[in-house]
Amino acid sequence: VLAELIEKFVSHLSESQMDCYFSMGSYKAVEADVKKENLSSVQKLGVEMTVRYGKYLNLLKEDAENGLCFVLMSCEEFLKQQQRTVVSSLCCLQERYAGYDWFASSIFLIMSGDRERTLMFLQQFSCLLVSAFLWLPRLHLSVHLPVTTLEYGIHPVYFCSAHHIEMLLKAELPLACSAFHMSGFTPSQICMQWITQCFWNYMDWSEICHYIAICIFLGPDYQIYMCISVFRHLQQDILKHTEA
Repeated sequence: VLAELIEKFVSHLSESQMDCYFSMGSYKAVEADVKKENLSSVQKLGVEMTVRYGKYLNLLKEDAENGLCFVLMSCEEFLKQQQRTVVSSLCCLQERYAGYDWFASSIFLIMSGDRERTLMFLQQFSCLLVSAFLWLPRLHLSVHLPVTTLEYGIHPVYFCSAHHIEMLLKAELPLACSAFHMSGFTPSQICMQWITQCFWNYMDWSEICHYIAICIFLGPDYQIYMCISVFRHLQQDILKHTEA
């Protein structure tokens, strides 16, 4: 039901010129083309974990690994159309996105391992503003960002979402905020970890689905509210750890 709901919602928005923040491009995934690209060791490890988790949730079948590899490589090729070349020694500014694509993997699981359906959704989703915040590889070396912003190697989620999370945390949960400052560890660091991984390893699968759906339906600012609500939920534990 969730898969169908987000599909229809995103499809409807992507047809509206007013809601399209980015251009969609015209990419057609071809099996022969994507096979030329090899996955990195980080991606291979991510695929193993995703497939194992998907089978545990009874969402994936035995041949799911090939389908997920196809989706990840197709996404890479598709997003390359909207990337620019930046000469830099920073690891995060190399041609390939340095991490694993947790968002595309989450959508693959929501779509029960249907690779064509997953790719169709991601292509339509990529033209919406919320894709910049939920799907981190979306803005990797993106032509949609100023060159000066790209050269710093800091993802917009860090200076947009994470910045606002810190501001809201100070106002809403001053004790938790102070605890973080005393530890010398900023809330934005842990939030970037949560957001980059789509809350994998932190929330149950149903909650991960709720996070993705809420941000798609209500807007990217709900990413901020979600993190604040998690901090509120964890506040007593945070204070207890600070005392200890």
